[in-house]
Amino acid sequence: MANPQTIKHRFHVLDIFRGIFASMVVFFHLSPFADTPLLNNNFVENSDMFVDFFFVLSGFVITYSYPKISNGAELGGFIKKRLLRIYPLHVILLFCFLIIENIKLYFSTYIHINQPYNESNNVLTFFTSLFLVNSVKFPGIRDVSWNIPSWSISAEMICYLIFGGALVLLHKARLQSVKYAVLGSLPFLGLFILIAITGRSELNYSFDYGFLRGIIGFFTGSVCYYVFNKAYPVLSQIKASYFSFLEILTMLVLGLMIYYGTALKAIGFVYEFIFFLAILTFSFERGIISALLKKSGLLKNIGTYSYSIYMTHTLLLSLFNVVFIRLLKLPPSAYVYLVFLNYYLIYIVSRWTYNHIEMRFTKGIRLPQNNRNKVLSNSTHH
Repeated sequence: MANPQTIKHRFHVLDIFRGIFASMVVFFHLSPFADTPLLNNNFVENSDMFVDFFFVLSGFVITYSYPKISNGAELGGFIKKRLLRIYPLHVILLFCFLIIENIKLYFSTYIHINQPYNESNNVLTFFTSLFLVNSVKFPGIRDVSWNIPSWSISAEMICYLIFGGALVLLHKARLQSVKYAVLGSLPFLGLFILIAITGRSELNYSFDYGFLRGIIGFFTGSVCYYVFNKAYPVLSQIKASYFSFLEILTMLVLGLMIYYGTALKAIGFVYEFIFFLAILTFSFERGIISALLKKSGLLKNIGTYSYSIYMTHTLLLSLFNVVFIRLLKLPPSAYVYLVFLNYYLIYIVSRWTYNHIEMRFTKGIRLPQNNRNKVLSNSTHH
């Protein structure tokens, strides 16, 4: 039997879930604009917790793709590749928001604008976003700013630095045998620090302690990959019907945990467990839900464009709302059908940004031989 370390896995279904859950975050941010049960319900209004799925998935994928980073040169190459993957779209959108803020200020002297100045979008928060430290608590910053989802990209980048740095130190100290023990201790360390600072076990932080939330999720994903790698020779031989049962059960539990998020967010680390189980279950792609998902070309595209969907949606939601609700005077209840037009707009724009921004900066990247993941190498979050 082949060593699982040498097998090239293709995680198509996890990529699809990344797209589905990115879309749920879109609907979460759309719900305050709307007045329809389609969007104003417990499931959508607690879908912000899907951000933790992205962190866990990212840790899973990065740990699989980079089993070894031995020295400073390899660490620099790893960080460069991750920056080229996530930073261009982030910085372009940041400057788009800067332009829009200045346009609002200019026209506010001529026409009525509801919020001509957003106090959260200031010089300090611009530079924390620009340098990807906007998931770290700074004095005077009291809310998310500019492109709201970008705090999680900051948390991702911090996780990459910790992950790469840890692998280099372990290699230099000849302690590779305890790699997963070290990586597996980091979620507990992150949670301990978070509870010590805040006095609570919630996870849904962003502009303040989002980097700790990212560490907890990302390195939970590292442990998830370790379990997958060790269990693969045995579990890959199990009948598909067992995986069908596990997939259905996992989705039911996950759905209930999101629906009852108002209560469960108080013990936010429970979401790391369900996302751990979901990623572990669907990484085998053996069950009936996996089979159905892989048949959909649209879902595969949404998975491919998921980073663009995630990063562009707040800008497009705001512009869409200005046009259809404020200018055309449609009621918020109109989102019962406008949601489909709005999401289609986000999808079309994201397809363009994926092809012309994301891929433009990654085409020239030569992936190292140990970066074996051909399907999820575009993962962010994620």
